[in-house]
Amino acid sequence: MTVPVFEEYEPAPDCPCPGCAERRRDLARGLSVRAGGHPTAHGARRALVLVTAAGVALGATGAGVGGDPAWAAGASRPVVGVGTAVGRADPYDNPEPQSPQGGSAPLYGRPLPGPGAGRPTIELRPTTRAEIIGRAMLWVDAKVSYSMEKFWSDGYRQDCSGYVSMAWNLAGNEWTGSLDQYGVRIEREELQPGDMLLFHNPADPNKGSHVTLFGGWTDSTHTYYTAYEQTKPYTRTQATPMAYWNNSSRYVAYRYRGLTDDSGGKGPGAGTGTEAGASTAYPGAASFGPGAHNAHVTRLGRMLVERGGERFYARGPGPSWGESDRLATQAFQHAQGWRGAEADGLPGPETWRYLVNGLGRNIPGPGAARGAGGHGGTPRAIGAQAASRSAPVFPGGGFFRPGRSSAYVSQLGRQLVRKGFGRHYASGPGPVWTEADRRNVEAFQRAQGWRGAEADGYPGPQTWQRLFA
Repeated sequence: MTVPVFEEYEPAPDCPCPGCAERRRDLARGLSVRAGGHPTAHGARRALVLVTAAGVALGATGAGVGGDPAWAAGASRPVVGVGTAVGRADPYDNPEPQSPQGGSAPLYGRPLPGPGAGRPTIELRPTTRAEIIGRAMLWVDAKVSYSMEKFWSDGYRQDCSGYVSMAWNLAGNEWTGSLDQYGVRIEREELQPGDMLLFHNPADPNKGSHVTLFGGWTDSTHTYYTAYEQTKPYTRTQATPMAYWNNSSRYVAYRYRGLTDDSGGKGPGAGTGTEAGASTAYPGAASFGPGAHNAHVTRLGRMLVERGGERFYARGPGPSWGESDRLATQAFQHAQGWRGAEADGLPGPETWRYLVNGLGRNIPGPGAARGAGGHGGTPRAIGAQAASRSAPVFPGGGFFRPGRSSAYVSQLGRQLVRKGFGRHYASGPGPVWTEADRRNVEAFQRAQGWRGAEADGYPGPQTWQRLFA
């Protein structure tokens, strides 16, 4: 009988076998106290790997140990990593953040630093709040499955810390014990979209440690917020109690140190139809057109939908430029009276300025132009135009989102009360968008016979026209 022996084992930095993967995670969790490790763990944890006298090789990459040749090739598709299974997925609405995670590592397919190279210098890549939320939405839309050992096509690990690393556009995959180095600590009342709420448990990093992205307040009392997070079974966004379902008092708010549009809500974008804190600067012509794939395309599509361009999208706007984006952009340009090169369906600086600031006319409904010209048209189209002429111009859906404050919210609330849809107001309507506003709008929409997405409680151009007609 072969007698097993135990050997101390240091993992190869680029070996994908289960033994090396597990050992690298152990080493990451055994960081120094200053770096977030457990006081008794640092310097005391040594992996013991069972090795038979027959000399089983621990670095094998064959089918017998689940090796993945794509690692060496640096594949850019979602790939299944190796190692132990993470268990069955919890129900989607389970608030418990069962989120084991990997340690600090480069993006998938990129080499680790060589021996003695040490931790690379922290790199702060400039980014905006709109870009952070746009990247976060990419995973939400793709429903990226949760895993501490898989990497998405962008190279980021599919766990909670890898998700925030991706959204903040960090140079590598960080973990809850290192993400704070890329942020500056802020008070919770200072939170703005793109900031993070971080809980790191140094006693046991895989017990309770979690991180979410702040997407905006959902009520005026600031007790709930929209959280973007990577959790089982896949990426989600939902209203979440501040700061989380459990361990709430231990979550710390941080703002990315590489943020380029941190205006505290008082700079460009404040008080306009943009997302809270989003920059109004035109991102450049290269961001749009055939082959473009970025967060600016998503933002453009959403603004066009808010201005009446819903019918051009068979599915919600996304990051890949398509014919739907061109047609919706051209329809908006035509609504402003622009023709020729000024209405080519590609957003230039002037089109962008109109959209982000809620300027100009909305996209008319189907058949509206024919009815306006006195050549007939369906009764529904003619009625819609009459409502449009008598209603104030819809300012854009960006004003009516959790935490936003403007005179348009007060104007909307007063009109809801006049129409008999103000029963959810505990006190008179005010300038801050609250859940009471949303529920009153939803009641009005349902009274029009609308259901589903047409009665979500958020006013669009048709809701606005009907309400003020």
